[in-house]
Amino acid sequence: MGKRADKDIRALVGAMLESYRETPETIKISASNKVNKDVIIESIEQLRHLLFPGFFGDKHLKSDSVEYHVGELLETLIYHLQKQIARALPNRKEPVADPGAEAEAVTYVFLERLPHIRRLLATDVAAFYEGDPAAFSTDEIVWSYPGLYAIMVSRLAHELHLLDVPLIPRMMTEHAHSLTGIDIHPGATIGHHFFVDHGTGIVVGETTVIGNHVKIYQGVTLGALSTRGGQILRGVKRHPTIEDNVTIYSGASILGGQTVIGEGVVIGSNAFITASVQEKTKVSVKSPELRFKTDRPAQNPAAAAEDNWDFVI
Repeated sequence: MGKRADKDIRALVGAMLESYRETPETIKISASNKVNKDVIIESIEQLRHLLFPGFFGDKHLKSDSVEYHVGELLETLIYHLQKQIARALPNRKEPVADPGAEAEAVTYVFLERLPHIRRLLATDVAAFYEGDPAAFSTDEIVWSYPGLYAIMVSRLAHELHLLDVPLIPRMMTEHAHSLTGIDIHPGATIGHHFFVDHGTGIVVGETTVIGNHVKIYQGVTLGALSTRGGQILRGVKRHPTIEDNVTIYSGASILGGQTVIGEGVVIGSNAFITASVQEKTKVSVKSPELRFKTDRPAQNPAAAAEDNWDFVI
């Protein structure tokens, strides 16, 4: 390396170090206690093995080995989750006197909720199968549907969110978001028999409440009217409530914390809704005008004028 290159490198290093001093909130130097994202992602996979035994992993699971398999997975999860939760707890708004003891308690409460999460996911699988005529079997749904994966991670993350675990729930749902294109905040409350068809582009905000037997199609946003208030809005209900048996078709946006979509409502594609909708209502957007012009050659001179007409529907 020449003298100029050496000098240039030192200047670049100096500039970077100065930027670190200017914005300390975006560095984690000497932070040995940070949450390990890779371990969190690995824990999601281990949890998926527990929730859907026999579907995932290299082991050929047999009935006489299930108990051992479950015990082995739980031991691994307890070890890793306790450590990662203890690292996350200092990020709580209120200080934690003993992060290790708190992390142990939280980990066991979370794992005790897994049978409940399994029951919910079983209803989701049923909703997917009933709602999608393209589904060959429930096995196909468990193995390959990105919507079910996103819902599974969301349900797991939501339980940690309820236990006031910082950082980790959002890391989990953002991992699922990166894989599926489905963005469900861990704070969102979701009932049973939840079905998202295709799913790409769905956004579900933090304070959204979704009832039972709800169907949502790709590109739907359940969002806030405005976030200009920033942190002042923390804890405020900003996202809509979707009651039971609602269907929301692709591209619809439903916004606002006071917006309630009543039981049995059907929201058509591309609707933009910022006010409540009464139960048993169908909402649709008036079809836009479509204009067609043909460039095909005329079959005969008499038809030439007609063949080149514009027409609208």
